Amino acid sequence: MNVAIRYAAGSDIGCNRENNEDSGYAGAQLIAVADGMGGYAGGEVASSTVIDSLRSLDTAAPKDDLVEVLGRAVAEANEKLRIVREERPDLSRMGTTLTAMLWSGESVALAHVGDSRGYLLRDGELFQMTQDHTMDELLKAEAEQAGQQADPAETSRLSHVLYRVLDGREDREPDLRLREARLGDRYLLCSDGLSGPVDAQQIYEVLSAEADPQRAVDRLIELARAGGGPDNITAVVADVVEAEHLQGGEGPTVVGAAAQG
Repeated sequence: MNVAIRYAAGSDIGCNRENNEDSGYAGAQLIAVADGMGGYAGGEVASSTVIDSLRSLDTAAPKDDLVEVLGRAVAEANEKLRIVREERPDLSRMGTTLTAMLWSGESVALAHVGDSRGYLLRDGELFQMTQDHTMDELLKAEAEQAGQQADPAETSRLSHVLYRVLDGREDREPDLRLREARLGDRYLLCSDGLSGPVDAQQIYEVLSAEADPQRAVDRLIELARAGGGPDNITAVVADVVEAEHLQGGEGPTVVGAAAQG
């Protein structure tokens, strides 16, 4: 079966920020969300640099090398961050999360670093595909391996401390995996400005109720703002459909800081 994705993206500054450091991309073969950090300009530069670098992937990718292609592209994006940091010492603290999916028919590669998230709605169930690279999750995993429980006070204190991001330094390897997309799947990539104030049940309800991807994106952003909107909010929704049911001519969508360049 020849499948394709119907996609939509949106980004909002939120209720408490002066600028949008998130960037998002949605195209026929590539969807991605990056949440920048590192000061007023640093986050914008970091997230937009990575998204701009990855955009070249939004073409027909070879199915057999999908994960390798995406992995190399993330490494190249990280190298571009290194160059920017060397050229602009004032951006030495910048970095960004990245959650991206590269499609080739029913095969899809997933790359993830940081605490943006990827969700899958399949057969009426919502799954979180990614694991947050935060210190609290690392402590919980280490405690579980030791047959213990992590200190709740300590994990709460470290819940927003990232131990892995893209920042131009060496050894910034993303989690990489190959997945099989199915007809009827719905995917959501989002920054923590969405997954923080909007819980999994609310995400499930919106993704289940709103058939149109753009309406789903808009509703999720509304809920994040209603929940206080403490951070920038970015979401990309992609539905797996039969290719012949898509109308031609739909171009890519770029949102957030990457759309300002």
